[in-house]
Amino acid sequence: MTTLTSRLLALIFLLVSSLASLAGEPVHLILLSGQSNMANMDPARVFTPEVERHFGARNVVVVKVAQKGQPIRRWYKDWKVSGDQNPAQIGDIYEQLIQAAKAAMNGKSLKSVTLVWMQGERDAKEGLSAHYEEAFRGLLGQIKADLEIAELNYVIGRLSDSGQGKKDWDNIRAIQQKLGEAGPRAAWVNTDDLNDGASGKGDDLHYSKAGYDLLAKRYAEKIKALVK
Repeated sequence: MTTLTSRLLALIFLLVSSLASLAGEPVHLILLSGQSNMANMDPARVFTPEVERHFGARNVVVVKVAQKGQPIRRWYKDWKVSGDQNPAQIGDIYEQLIQAAKAAMNGKSLKSVTLVWMQGERDAKEGLSAHYEEAFRGLLGQIKADLEIAELNYVIGRLSDSGQGKKDWDNIRAIQQKLGEAGPRAAWVNTDDLNDGASGKGDDLHYSKAGYDLLAKRYAEKIKALVK
């Protein structure tokens, strides 16, 4: 074998090894999901730039699947509470989320997984607060099982004060705060000052563009603290 051939083979080996190493480099997967106040937040404006700046753009995969006005049963596959619901819509949005996550990962290994959750208005309106904590914990278990991970971080956007004083609304706010303070892998963010409406003048339930940008910033800061 000539010296030139040996050098070419060595270069090819190094290139293949580098590509393989790059493809298998672990990444931080961040899942954004929930109903209207997640659906209305554009992660490309503030959230994704913030986490990419902190972790490095090649080290983060952000996936968002959200739909307005939906109850938590559309994420929790083992929902057993009877009522006016379509059986085909039990856990169906979750399946969309997990399939989107797997597609975005494209074979990459995981360094961490964080769920960012903004949901609960619909369950409060349907009087289902008694089942909310079980459903959310079940959702966490599903993610761990489907992504084959032992640990999962999560950040909850607590319901704003727009429905404060109503039993189920207050119960879900309290549950979300409790879950957000449940341990070193959990956090919650306050949204009581953000519900200023799409017009910026306040419609109680939804936020202005500036409000969503501030929410995104708060989510990113919590993730930076959780993911070491």
